[in-house]
Amino acid sequence: MGLGKTVQALALLIDRAADGPALVIAPTSVCGNWLAECSAFAPSLKAQGYADASDRGALLAAAGPGDVIVASYALAQIDVEAFAAIRWHTLVLDEAQALKNAATKRARSVAELDAGFRLALSGTPVENRLADLWSLMNLINPGLLGTAAQFNERFAGPIERQQDASARARLRRIVAPFLLRRTKAQVLQDLPARTEIVHRVEPSEQERHFLEALRRDARAAVAQAAADPERGAPMQVLAELMRLRRAACDPRLVSPELGLVGSKMAEFERIVRELVEGGHKALVFSQFTDYLDLLGERLTQMSLAFQRLDGSTPQAERTKRVAAFQRGDADGGEVFLISLKAGGFGLNLTVADYVLIVDPWWNPAAEDQAAGRAHRMGQQRPVTVYRLVTAGSVEERIIELHRDKRGLAEGMLEGDGQVAPLDAAALAALLEDK
Repeated sequence: MGLGKTVQALALLIDRAADGPALVIAPTSVCGNWLAECSAFAPSLKAQGYADASDRGALLAAAGPGDVIVASYALAQIDVEAFAAIRWHTLVLDEAQALKNAATKRARSVAELDAGFRLALSGTPVENRLADLWSLMNLINPGLLGTAAQFNERFAGPIERQQDASARARLRRIVAPFLLRRTKAQVLQDLPARTEIVHRVEPSEQERHFLEALRRDARAAVAQAAADPERGAPMQVLAELMRLRRAACDPRLVSPELGLVGSKMAEFERIVRELVEGGHKALVFSQFTDYLDLLGERLTQMSLAFQRLDGSTPQAERTKRVAAFQRGDADGGEVFLISLKAGGFGLNLTVADYVLIVDPWWNPAAEDQAAGRAHRMGQQRPVTVYRLVTAGSVEERIIELHRDKRGLAEGMLEGDGQVAPLDAAALAALLEDK
């Protein structure tokens, strides 16, 4: 989250370099940043990108003291046998929340690697439930928390369902020696202020009626699914909620034939114009790439240059666009449209001092990661984060859920707050009348 985890990890790699090779595994989008940071802050290390090697087998075979191989999770999974054949002196897992599901091939492939020392880096080690923490700890310190079944019986169940304070305290005592937290409070003197604003957007009368009709249809669909077990009510709830979320962004995302433009679009234009006229740059995050399409069309109509990054952006083009925006060139644009999944981590965009989250996501930790692209070490100006929320829509209820989701992580890592996962009942409640 921009608090210096990479630099701290580089210091560790330098300290351990003489005794053997190191492997850094990170999301594809972050690998280039690792190579750049190594060059800038640890030039004594010989950092090489696995994806860029003409002979990957020879690169691994020649790895020795002082070498740092940087590979993506995808390639590490594909070539797991080649990576597992080497005794790595140090293994660094960046954005380790990518391994929160122990049942995935990605997590299982990392578990096969032979390393003398393992380090996991994450700004969000607990995103949804305590099983996330078990998965990460099981990779860096296998057996510490027992099997998954034992962990659920001893800790996850009592803590999440019963709010068992003694179980939470026991779990904290076990994991505390293996956790090194770097919070924004600790580096406050090095960071400018950050202001967060939930910006309610009043829908038009036509839009309000449209959203209410969708909500009623969703309740009816879920009730019908609940009466037919084969249809899977929980999945129906998720599908209906996704539809309501998209409609709250802009009705055209679910019913383009109506041609009804959401009020949020006009408010987006107003905010962006005000920011640009004031000499500011903004990052705009959305989970929906087709909503980014609509926002991009509006920016074009406004004659504003902008950058865009989503999952379809090639790595080389991604690096080029980020660099252009950071340089502040005229063609670099004043606004950067970014999909939450593809750009919510691994980016340094400190030239921006405003962040617009145009559709609130289930997990506030992911939003915090996104806001951290601007509010991080190197930022010189105060940062303002806007969450655009359509009044009266499901988005308002998602914001209310954020409090409980934050409590899950902070209650475990800091020892405060309640710990309650987001379950099917909580999701279904979003469809009810307020």
